[in-house]
Amino acid sequence: MELIDQLKQNLGVSDEQAKGGAGLIFKMAKDKLGGDFTQVANVIPDTDDIMKAAPEGGGAAGILKGLASKFGVGGEKMEGIVGLANGFSKLGLDSGMVSKFIPEVLNYAQSKGGDTVKNLIGNVLK
Repeated sequence: MELIDQLKQNLGVSDEQAKGGAGLIFKMAKDKLGGDFTQVANVIPDTDDIMKAAPEGGGAAGILKGLASKFGVGGEKMEGIVGLANGFSKLGLDSGMVSKFIPEVLNYAQSKGGDTVKNLIGNVLK
């Protein structure tokens, strides 16, 4: 898988971490984009297999989301960030790796599907 090899090489992560991290990003995009995700899946090979490698979310995300809402920190964006950070933690990666994975995935998406696909994913991650 080209994207996974790119993540392993550029970020120094394991195969499992590369697949899981990219899978978390694609799952988040699929959840937010709904039917529009087919535009992504049509040009990026193996998205289903990559998403299957993403760890399932845990209770910490719900707790943090609840605390964030009490303090008025924005719902969906916070939920997405917390979910990614929680998932990356389950892969043995610190939350700072989220900000390293995102540009790699976006660059790859652009190379496969142009600005349209890059922007679809990018808008979900903003």
